[in-house]
Amino acid sequence: ATKPRISDVPPVALFALGAAMSDGANKYGRFNYRDTSVTSSVFYDAITRHLVDWYNGEDYADDSGVHHLAHIMAGCAILLDGTLHNTLIDDRDKRKPQSISRNPTWKNK
Repeated sequence: ATKPRISDVPPVALFALGAAMSDGANKYGRFNYRDTSVTSSVFYDAITRHLVDWYNGEDYADDSGVHHLAHIMAGCAILLDGTLHNTLIDDRDKRKPQSISRNPTWKNK
């Protein structure tokens, strides 16, 4: 009962993630991110670019033909893998961690 149920994941997500991971494997080598370090900011930037492109109405990345949301999942998967294997260079700014999306201190009062 404590094991994650893969059957709860929509199959389209698994196949889309596989397409994005295969695109990366073809470009950089399979599991290349395990041979080097994974830097948080590099993947944050890539994930954000894919999210912005998707949000602006483009579904598929020009260079790969893979759905932008699948590229986002792949970036997240690699960050999780880097965390698990201690290959993550965590260069996030943690001087004053805060959840600004749920605590809008930037908002006019």
